[in-house]
Amino acid sequence: MDLVVVALTFAAIFVVELPDKTFIATLVLSTKFRPLFVWIGVALAFLVQTAIAVALGKAASFLPDNVVHVAAALMFAIGAIVLLREARSADADESASEQEIADKAGDVHGLRVIATSFLILFAAEWGDLSQLLTLSLVAKYDDPVSVFIGAWGALLAVSGLAVIVGRVLLKHVKLSVLHYLGAAVCLLMACLTVWEMTR
Repeated sequence: MDLVVVALTFAAIFVVELPDKTFIATLVLSTKFRPLFVWIGVALAFLVQTAIAVALGKAASFLPDNVVHVAAALMFAIGAIVLLREARSADADESASEQEIADKAGDVHGLRVIATSFLILFAAEWGDLSQLLTLSLVAKYDDPVSVFIGAWGALLAVSGLAVIVGRVLLKHVKLSVLHYLGAAVCLLMACLTVWEMTR
C-alpha cells in the first residue's frame, strides 16, 4: 500500500464527490430516516461501486502505458468539463434534487432504511464521475489497494459529512463553488498525467 496514492486518491475523490448528487441524496435521506442506518446503506453502496471501479481499472492497467495515461488524462479533463457545466445550475437545481430523492425514498423503517439508502445511492452512483475517476486512478497508478482505500475513504467521509453537518455546510458554501473546486482538481490531475507522459 502506497500512502501517497491513498492520499492523492482521497483528495481527488473527496473534492469531486462533495458537490455531487451523492451528498444531496445522503443529506435528504438522513433527514428523513435514522442517520446511522442511512450512512450504513450508503457505505455499502460505495463499497460495491468502488470495488467494481477498481476491478475495471485493474483490467485497464494491462493496456500499454501510453494508452492508459492518455485515457486517464482524458477522463480527468472530461470530469473538469462536466463539473464546470454543472456548476452553472448547481445552486438552482439543489431543491429539485432534494425533492426527487425524498420522493424515491418513500416511507420505510429499520433495516429497510439501509436497503433503500443502498439502492438509491447505488443507482445514483453508477457510472458517476467518482467511479470513473477511481477507475482511471487504478489504471494510472496500478495500485488497486491504495486507490480502493483512498476512494472508499473519501466517499465515506463525504457521506458522513452529509449525515452530520450537511445542512450547515450548504448554508455556508454554495454547491457551485464546490463544483468549481472539483473541476480544478480534475484539471490539475489531467495536467499532471500529461506531464508524467512527457517526462
